[in-house]
Amino acid sequence: MSKVTWQLGTVVSIVPETPHVKTFTLRLPNWTPHRAGQHYDLRLTAEGGYQAERSYSIASPPEQTGEIALTVELVDEGEVSGYLFEGVAVGDELEVRGPIGGYFVWRGEPSSPPLLLVGGGSGVVPLMAMLRHRQHLGLRTPATLLLSVRTPEEVIYKTELEAMAKADDSFTLLLDYTRQAPPGWTGYQRRIDAAMLAEVVSRFGESQPQAFVCGPTGMVESVANGLQAAGLAPEMILTERFGPTGA
Repeated sequence: MSKVTWQLGTVVSIVPETPHVKTFTLRLPNWTPHRAGQHYDLRLTAEGGYQAERSYSIASPPEQTGEIALTVELVDEGEVSGYLFEGVAVGDELEVRGPIGGYFVWRGEPSSPPLLLVGGGSGVVPLMAMLRHRQHLGLRTPATLLLSVRTPEEVIYKTELEAMAKADDSFTLLLDYTRQAPPGWTGYQRRIDAAMLAEVVSRFGESQPQAFVCGPTGMVESVANGLQAAGLAPEMILTERFGPTGA
């Protein structure tokens, strides 16, 4: 595998997803096919030479050639996300390198087990790449997304996810609101817990789904434990936590 090097990608679109989340699509001169679940590093360099680096999951499927979509959440006092939100426009160039990561990936093989995706907030981003990849492949592998958010306004990709669920009866979308639910909501309305996970796993019957869990560290650890308690083998649970770029 060739060494991943930095390159300048050109911003071709910026799409607001929620009041605090935007998707930046970059056209890359040296685009490399990625696997759903991988990420790119993004580096900003100030005039004085100071550099800041962050990792962002790829939202676009491997079939979207020549470019990548990175969905970014504005973090309080976040120097990189703040700059992306306030200082970047279509036509600007950003320094990125990738794709990176070989553990938290879904290859989309026809023989793949059913898919259980559990996300918290912007943890849905790599999971969305998996769902888009699945859609492009035309697979009917049973898939369920359990997405926990605080309020209805914070559901990233809400319109697309709802359309996907409506058009594909082998895909189930389960939204969980932890602070405020829409009027008349009858679905989940609490933090993800062991009982909720047991209920979701039971939807797969005798099948052992492959679980991908992404979100804040505390949530991810709790969900991983809850999935094991619900009967999933540890090797069927893959996790990705929010955090700064590693060395």
